[in-house]
Amino acid sequence: MLIGELARRSGVSARMLRHYDMLGLVSPTGRTSGGYREYTVEDLRTLFHVESLRSLGLSLDEVGRALQEPDFTPAELVRDLIRHTRARLAAETELLARLEDVRAASPAVWQDVLRIVALLRAFESDSGSRRQQAVLSQDEDAALPVAALVEAALSEDDPYVAGALRWSLARAGAAALPGLDAGLCSPEPSVRRRAIAALAEIDLPEATVLLRKALDDTDRRARTTAALTLGSRGVGEAVTVLLEMIVDGPSDVEASEVLGRLADRSLPSAEIVRSLRHVLDGTADAPTRLRLTQALAEIPGAAARDALLALTDDADRTIAATASVILTGR
Repeated sequence: MLIGELARRSGVSARMLRHYDMLGLVSPTGRTSGGYREYTVEDLRTLFHVESLRSLGLSLDEVGRALQEPDFTPAELVRDLIRHTRARLAAETELLARLEDVRAASPAVWQDVLRIVALLRAFESDSGSRRQQAVLSQDEDAALPVAALVEAALSEDDPYVAGALRWSLARAGAAALPGLDAGLCSPEPSVRRRAIAALAEIDLPEATVLLRKALDDTDRRARTTAALTLGSRGVGEAVTVLLEMIVDGPSDVEASEVLGRLADRSLPSAEIVRSLRHVLDGTADAPTRLRLTQALAEIPGAAARDALLALTDDADRTIAATASVILTGR
């Protein structure tokens, strides 16, 4: 068959067939009396073999090596192809995610697109100061790539950059909540902590609802951060965790202050005092009982005063003296 018929049967252009001949990949078995290329069925099979190898991503040089070198090992080449393909897919996936972030920000003009792309590139920098500056330099009225900001906030280790990201998410408001809600469900405690810290900056009822879920978090730091925020917002469910913080010790002062604000804003002080006394009466550990006694100093009202008066007769002289001092100050 002549080159035109081979091109029709194979779907490979005559120009490419001439190129294959020049490279020695698919050469015609013979020539006609007029000097035209004449291909056989075996040449057609070789052509299909070349096209199959090219469909795997092999270069023409690699195809020639596969066809001509007797010691060629396809397994090694296939491994290389897999590695290169994975790298290409990763790069394309990253590009797709970046484009989706740009689209999600609904940029109105090209300047917005370029600004968002610059921000996304800055997130990839090893320099914390560059990442921080990129976030802080965003125009207050410009569209924000919220999904990308949430992703960055949930993975950022640098405290200064993390603070800038939380500030930016607070500007985004409700748009940031779905991503942060997903962060609360992460198996990684560090991610959940970052999500809670970001939600604490968003002063919306919907953010408060999400923070309530964190009161049952298995990670102590996560649930205590949520409890301090919720207590400051007047959410009574935080009392149990706040009392746990006083019992444990490291953050007892902050927890006591928030309990006082709760009693002043939303919960009856008698209810808080009752819960506190229940914990105090149930423990024999002297330092823990002292911290609980000191916490009563933050609670306004008659119930706290009566509890302190009762503690002035406590068998532990330190607790009795502390209660007396607090009463004198009140």
